[in-house]
Amino acid sequence: MTSCRSDTNNAMNIEHKLDNMKQAVERELERILAREDTLLFQAMRHSVLCGGKRFRPLLVLSAAESFAAETALVLPFACGLELIHNYSLIHDDLPAMDDDDFRRGRPSCHKKFGEDIALLAGDGLLTLAFEVMAEADVPRRLLAKKVQVIKEIARLAGVDGMIGGQLLDITFTANEAAEKNVLELMHKKTGAMITASVRTGAVLGEASPSKLKAVTEYGINIGLAFQLRDDILDAAEKSKKAAMEKPNYALLFGLEKAEERLEFFVKAGTAALDKAAVKSASLSCLAEQLLK
Repeated sequence: MTSCRSDTNNAMNIEHKLDNMKQAVERELERILAREDTLLFQAMRHSVLCGGKRFRPLLVLSAAESFAAETALVLPFACGLELIHNYSLIHDDLPAMDDDDFRRGRPSCHKKFGEDIALLAGDGLLTLAFEVMAEADVPRRLLAKKVQVIKEIARLAGVDGMIGGQLLDITFTANEAAEKNVLELMHKKTGAMITASVRTGAVLGEASPSKLKAVTEYGINIGLAFQLRDDILDAAEKSKKAAMEKPNYALLFGLEKAEERLEFFVKAGTAALDKAAVKSASLSCLAEQLLK
C-alpha cells in the first residue's frame, strides 16, 4: 500500500488531499453551527470550532474515497461523528469526570460558560449530530445503508461503545490493571468511534463484505493505536498513582512496551487493508501519522 512516507512528492500529495478533506469538514461544521447565535450555540461553537485533528471525519472521507464514494455523500456523517466526539470532550472535561480547565489551548466549555451551559452544549451537539445525519440526502439505493450507519454510530457511541468505555474508565481499579482489561477500556472509550468512522465511509461506499471486514479490522487496530499514542504523550505528565486512578497504558506497562504495541497496532491495521486489497494511501497515511 502507498504510504505517506514512501517518497517526498507522494507524501506532499497525500497531505494536501487530507488537508483539503479537513477544510471541507471545517466549512461544513461552521455552516451547521451557524444556525443560531444563542448562548447555547456560542458554547457549542467554542468547543467545536477551535482546531482539532478532525481524525474521525478524515477516516470517514478517506474510507469513502477508497470505494469511490463522493465527499458530498458522506460529509454529513463525517460531521455528525465529529459533533458526537466534541460532545464527549465537553462532558469529559467536567469536574465530575476528568475535571480539565483547558481543551486545545483554550478554556474548556464549563470554565468559559459554566457547568450548566456546558452540559446542555454537550447534549445539544449529540442530538444535533443525529439530526444532521438523518437529514443527509442519499440516493434511494443507499437508504438502507444510511439507516445502518446511523444505527451503528448510535450503538458505538452508547453503552456498547464510548459511554461503556467511559464507565470502565471512571470505575477502574488497580485490581483490573491486566492488559486485556485496559485494552478493552481503550477499545470502547476511544476505538469504538474510530471504528464507526471508518465503517461509515466503507458502508456508504458500498464496500463488499470482505473489504468491509478488513476496514473494520483496520479501525479496531487504529483505535487502539490512537489511544496508545495519547497515553504515551500523557505519561510524561502523570505519576504511577495517577495511572491507577485514570488508566494509562504507558504508565501501567512501561513506555517501551507501549511504543511496541503502538507500532504493532498500526502495522496490523494497514496489513488488514493490504490483505483485502483495499487501496487507500490516505488511510495508510492517517495510521502512520500516529507513529510520529
